[in-house]
Amino acid sequence: MKIIVLGAGGGGGFPQWNCNCPYCRKARAGDPDAPSLTQSSLAVSADGERWVLLNASPDLRRQIELNSALHPVRDGRSSPIAGAVLCNADVDHTAGLLTMREMQPLAVYGTGRVIEVLAANAMFNVLDRKLVERRTMPLDKPFPLLDRYGTSLGLFVEAFAVPGKVALWLERPEEANFGSVAEDTVGLKVTCEATGASFFYIPGCASMPDELAARLSGAELVLFDGTTFTDDEMLVAGFSNKTASRMGHMSMAGAEGSLAALGRLGIRRRVYVHINNTNPVLLRSSAERRLVEASGWEVGYDTMEIVL
Repeated sequence: MKIIVLGAGGGGGFPQWNCNCPYCRKARAGDPDAPSLTQSSLAVSADGERWVLLNASPDLRRQIELNSALHPVRDGRSSPIAGAVLCNADVDHTAGLLTMREMQPLAVYGTGRVIEVLAANAMFNVLDRKLVERRTMPLDKPFPLLDRYGTSLGLFVEAFAVPGKVALWLERPEEANFGSVAEDTVGLKVTCEATGASFFYIPGCASMPDELAARLSGAELVLFDGTTFTDDEMLVAGFSNKTASRMGHMSMAGAEGSLAALGRLGIRRRVYVHINNTNPVLLRSSAERRLVEASGWEVGYDTMEIVL
């Protein structure tokens, strides 16, 4: 099973288009200490020929061009991308679907909640329903990924609810937890049918309850939410009035952070993705980066390839 990190950045990428913080200035100048990142997404394949996106970021067109495995291989119009699985309805995880509007057969998977959101937004009707089938995926039940015509892609997916919140653009401030429900944010376990190898992809997670910790315990590979280093970093930087937890993300550091929470679960390989432009681990020379790496974590990067 092959995995490509198409984008390791959070919403807005790195550098963020309207940000002139020291980190973004470094990235914009091409400083090797601060490599640029596109927005969060993976591609996975059981055979190296047919690929499934895990989330579809607004940067998808650029991500395709940066990864030759996703280029067309036949004359005329074609794509090795057979489908997409969506973890939530965030703009940085769904807007890339609009890039895939050029009469290409696809299967798009999401929870009932996410499929409803797509149906309610007429913009997504540019994806011809005759060619792009929207499929509702269950929670806590492995299911086979199939292409638009029902052919197996050699992968099983199990979606499971993780602590989080409704997408920002869907928030209802008058309701408890802004109107969030269990299907708003999910993690994914992806398993190769031929080899049994599996990994977890959780680009958004607000906390680590016992049930989730038990699920991840002993995993071969986990790609996990690395949005911020500290819970209040965006407040301190003056870029937001929200903490990471208010936005539905665990910080890395602290007693309740992901460094501590996942470090005791016996996970063989841990990779941070969905890294916000305010996070100091983006700088290869930073003390925070050294701490993360000394704790056994890898910091994901665009075009990173993993084989299981």
